[in-house]
Amino acid sequence: MSSLKRPWWAGFIFLLAFIPASVAAQTNCDEGSGPLNRNQPQGTTPEEVIQKFAAKEAVFKQARDNYTYTQDVTVQTLDGNTVDGEFKEVTDITYDDKGRRNENVTYAPQSSLQRVQMTKEDLDDIRNKMPFVLTTVELPLYDVHYEGTQHVDEIDTYVFDVAPKHIEKGSRYFQGRIWVDNHDFQIVKTCGKAVPEIRGKGNENVFPKFVTYREQVDGQYWFPTYTRADDYLRFSGGEVHIRETIKYTNYKRFGSHSKIIFGGEVSPDKQQPPQQQQQKKPPQ
Repeated sequence: MSSLKRPWWAGFIFLLAFIPASVAAQTNCDEGSGPLNRNQPQGTTPEEVIQKFAAKEAVFKQARDNYTYTQDVTVQTLDGNTVDGEFKEVTDITYDDKGRRNENVTYAPQSSLQRVQMTKEDLDDIRNKMPFVLTTVELPLYDVHYEGTQHVDEIDTYVFDVAPKHIEKGSRYFQGRIWVDNHDFQIVKTCGKAVPEIRGKGNENVFPKFVTYREQVDGQYWFPTYTRADDYLRFSGGEVHIRETIKYTNYKRFGSHSKIIFGGEVSPDKQQPPQQQQQKKPPQ
């Protein structure tokens, strides 16, 4: 990951620092975006765009399994402007030669959260739904509706609303909006919620609305680099103001003999012999 390039979404985060907490406590999907144009894509159809970005997302998903990175999670509850509880965890994510995910927690002080607790679903959402990926394999699970085009900072995007077709017991889904770069056909921004929520007598498990930004890390793939949620969780006994920040940093490719191929898309290093791949310096 290049430390010289300013992330395209950095200006949005800078502006948030100057918004009063009472105002900022609403995750705004359109923060920093231009007006949504309800026009059809030029020279193609929404269906063709969906198929293209789903194929590119499949390639990206395979590529991400060949990168190590650090995941820095902060979850806070607030009483007015005062933080009254915090969960903090820093994890190094690696993968073995069979693509199995390994997590090494490097920093995890005792949680001081009192009004809420982190559940299995919360942790699963941090791993899988906040850095949402929609590949050709997952596409049949979702209704994907084209909404138009939108200029997001320096990027021209296609905009789609996404919702699960059916809710299967024990499964987690994303519901919200995605922005797809109109040149690379990859998701560059995601905003919405993980579903379903659980509401029953004595058992409530609700989730915040979040926005995730991606950055082009290696000149080809758009990797999740920042997630923010600032929302009110509404329980039957009252509401809790919650703020979450997840940073994904230190993306580095590790040696792999596998070729990343999907639907005709092949990683640019496919012709390098394994020895050269292992000696290649990871992107900085």
